[in-house]
Amino acid sequence: MQGSKLYVGNLKYSVTNESLEAIFAKYGEVKNVNIIEGKGFGFVEMGTPEEAEKAKEGLNGQEFDGRTMRIDEARPPKPRPKREFSNN
Repeated sequence: MQGSKLYVGNLKYSVTNESLEAIFAKYGEVKNVNIIEGKGFGFVEMGTPEEAEKAKEGLNGQEFDGRTMRIDEARPPKPRPKREFSNN
């Protein structure tokens, strides 16, 4: 695994950053958790790529709060096209 940031999908909307951090902490240092509100997914940044790999292997496909989590390495955000504004 290249990076230490993971995509975590198929989450219940009621899942909190704290509850997600608690299950990932079993696999190493959790640097950051960011759940995208109202979308059912989020991101977890682990301390090292090795810890991220262990967390992915241990948690992908596991049930959390009644749903089966989907975990993968996070991809970098796609560049957004610049918007041009006219002064009309």
